[in-house]
Amino acid sequence: MAPTPHQSKTAKAKLIAGGKQPKARIARYLKTTEAKLVEGAKSSLLLKGIRCSDAMSTVLKDMKSIQSPHSKLLNKNNMIVPFDDAGQQSLEFLTTKNDASLFALASHNKKRPNNLVMGRTFDRRVLDMVEIGILQYRSLSDFGGLPKKRLGSKPLMQFVGDLWSSDINLKRLENLLIDFYRGDPVDSLVLSGLDHVMVFTAAETSLGGPETYPIIHQRTYYMKLKKDPKGGKAPVPYLTPSGPDMDFKVRRTQFASPDLWKVAIKQPAGVKAKKKKNRTTNIFGETIGRLHLEKQEIDKRSGKKVKALRLADQIEKKEERAALDSELGKEKEEMSSEFKQAYGFAPDNM
Repeated sequence: MAPTPHQSKTAKAKLIAGGKQPKARIARYLKTTEAKLVEGAKSSLLLKGIRCSDAMSTVLKDMKSIQSPHSKLLNKNNMIVPFDDAGQQSLEFLTTKNDASLFALASHNKKRPNNLVMGRTFDRRVLDMVEIGILQYRSLSDFGGLPKKRLGSKPLMQFVGDLWSSDINLKRLENLLIDFYRGDPVDSLVLSGLDHVMVFTAAETSLGGPETYPIIHQRTYYMKLKKDPKGGKAPVPYLTPSGPDMDFKVRRTQFASPDLWKVAIKQPAGVKAKKKKNRTTNIFGETIGRLHLEKQEIDKRSGKKVKALRLADQIEKKEERAALDSELGKEKEEMSSEFKQAYGFAPDNM
């Protein structure tokens, strides 16, 4: 069990003050919470609220199955109102105690039926929270006999609809959903390891009134890659509904302030890729480089030639010299003949 924030603070204070060293368990935990250049998978904590129906308990169980092994489900009900200060303190305590940075709280009452609050923490404090109301749900048990995803596999996530880019709340919700279901961070993917797709479609619906609300349709498919029947190199995915599927709407949101959000998404200098000079990438993904060279005088360069080429150059130079000598001789004869005609004697007799 992870130490409480008070224990962590006390241990750090003793270490800074040069006092007694903390216990081995706390020291090991503090070492795991130190800043890392590359973080691992985020763990999620799934909780039940003051009142939680059987349907919402099924939602939490299915979320645990999807996020395994990076999720933990607490079965007892909790007296937590997430949008109150006291409720946020309880969430911060439980996420710190269970070493989780993501949380989901399910509840059900007359005012807000089938309610689910999803959120995340930064520096052991609540960063974002989104409250959604589930309108329709199909659990994993409703897709009995159909293939399911493998344990720990990463999903392909697709967000369909213009609302994901135009609505500010849905933009942050998209970022939160990616954080929830992305799994372990990896540098490269193997096609054989891709086995399920999660599609989130946003559309506006009136819900029986004049006002329109964005409704999100979540669908999950099992994906089987097979050989392309047309002979292509890339495999063709075949999709089978595997669940869970849900339709939900956004009820309340509490997002971080711009300053806090800027601090939360800041990356260390060691992770950022260094910009490479004189190298660009076009729209087709091709890398284009630019070389800066000094002016090269190619005409004055002479490389090593084979014997046959050297002999050919010598013969060519001799022929050019002979042709030049013959032309000079002809010009000399013409000049001497003109001189003799003008003065009556050759210039050689002078």
